[in-house]
Amino acid sequence: MASILNPAKDGGALTGTASVPGSGGGPTRHLRVAVIGTGFSGLGTAIRLLQSGIDDFLVFERADEVGGTWRDNSYPGCACDVMSHLYSFSFAQNPNWKSTFGKRDELYAYLRDTADRFGVRPHIRFGHELVAARWDDGERHWKIETSQGEYTAQVLVTGTGYLSEAAVPDIKGLGDFEGKVFHSSNWDHDHDLAGRRVAVIGTGASAIQFVPQIQPEVGHMDLYQRTPPWIGPKNDKPTSPLQAKLLRSLPGYQNFRRNFNMWGREILAFVMARPKVAGKMQKMASDHLKKSVPDEALRAKLTPDYVMACKRLLFSNTWYPAIQQSNVDLVTDGIAEVRAKSIVGKDGVEREVDTIILGTGFQATDRPVAKRIWGRDGVQLREAWKDGMSAHRGTTIAGFPNLFMLLGPNTTLGHSSQVVMIEAQIAYVLDALKQIEKRGLASVEVRQEAQDAYNKALDAKLDGTVWNAGNCQSWYLDASGRNPSIWPTYTWRFRGATKRFDLSEYQLASQVRTSKPVPHQ
Repeated sequence: MASILNPAKDGGALTGTASVPGSGGGPTRHLRVAVIGTGFSGLGTAIRLLQSGIDDFLVFERADEVGGTWRDNSYPGCACDVMSHLYSFSFAQNPNWKSTFGKRDELYAYLRDTADRFGVRPHIRFGHELVAARWDDGERHWKIETSQGEYTAQVLVTGTGYLSEAAVPDIKGLGDFEGKVFHSSNWDHDHDLAGRRVAVIGTGASAIQFVPQIQPEVGHMDLYQRTPPWIGPKNDKPTSPLQAKLLRSLPGYQNFRRNFNMWGREILAFVMARPKVAGKMQKMASDHLKKSVPDEALRAKLTPDYVMACKRLLFSNTWYPAIQQSNVDLVTDGIAEVRAKSIVGKDGVEREVDTIILGTGFQATDRPVAKRIWGRDGVQLREAWKDGMSAHRGTTIAGFPNLFMLLGPNTTLGHSSQVVMIEAQIAYVLDALKQIEKRGLASVEVRQEAQDAYNKALDAKLDGTVWNAGNCQSWYLDASGRNPSIWPTYTWRFRGATKRFDLSEYQLASQVRTSKPVPHQ
């Protein structure tokens, strides 16, 4: 469905830098480190590599600018629901946030500015989409094919995240719809919504932001809800002149604000690990619903039947008012099929529509990058994950030497900032590079038994938490019902688990091309 997805994401025309060694007819360029993506993960890795004295690396980006999900998602109302001071790098703090929670344009500008400030742009190859990465066991390096040429690298770091590829629902007739269809992550700003009959499919994190923005301008909106989300009030306030002055001039103040928010959020990890406690906190969201929606019948449709935070807890002050307007109909019976100019609900009602907006999220548990990576013995990562995603410390994968996946399996947070997890993983990668150089290693590969033991402990920790036992089917869970997404406890524990690269958990190979492992000392 090229009309729904971003052409650049579907292998369409790409723009970027001029040819470089390894991107044309010259010799293939070999790198110490190759990084994929320029969102928080990729940029953070590049910055920390430079700060560690490592400059033999490139960052491959399929688009023509940095920014990752904050570049791609430009829908009206797009914003973060984590405090700006925490949803930013600890080593690149910004005293100029305009409000409690960063808006999309502000976050996008922050990432572009960070790339400039820390001098990583010369290392970025724009318009270089990853086509394939294959581990060469003889040479003990990665062979990397991009849309503009081939490279090799000792270490491969993926920073593609889990919110990079749109999830398009399998709805009968969707491809035959004659009107306009687009996903919220590929918003069509040239398509005028004024006076149109719009169908919005999905009521998740993106929809609760863009629906209130477009509701006043559309002629009519049919809002298709599968399951209602728990929504709390969003305490978003402009930065006061006094706060702005303190952030800019008082040494350590911004760091204090960041750490205060980070440690305060750890309390939520305690709550979410205990469904009974989370159920008691649910009153905050249910009170918000009751206060916002006086109509009992509508309120019943908007009341979830699962424990708060089983699905992602959302925050909005504008969602409930918007969907109660006279030009909005909430449809909860599901969709039977899409026709040329209408949608037929499972209630049998055919509703005329000329624009369909998909607020259906992302392929979080079926990572598209797994189709493009082949490890030892030519095993595709997707095949290795056929029974579900798993990794060691969320970062390394048995059978895939020298591969480090940022925001890999079980690194998603339900209570805090992903940037905290990203920085912890970057520290893990840097220590691995240090150990590789210090011992003269060619490759490191996590032992299967170490990975299995780690995931067994994770599954045990997830058992009984609100994410697994909250009576809902969320995007955290895969098709088998396992949770390969959530980190189920405090972020300080993950930071502790990734502080040091423990060689005893890995098979080590020396620079000499031999299959014999280096004895661990």
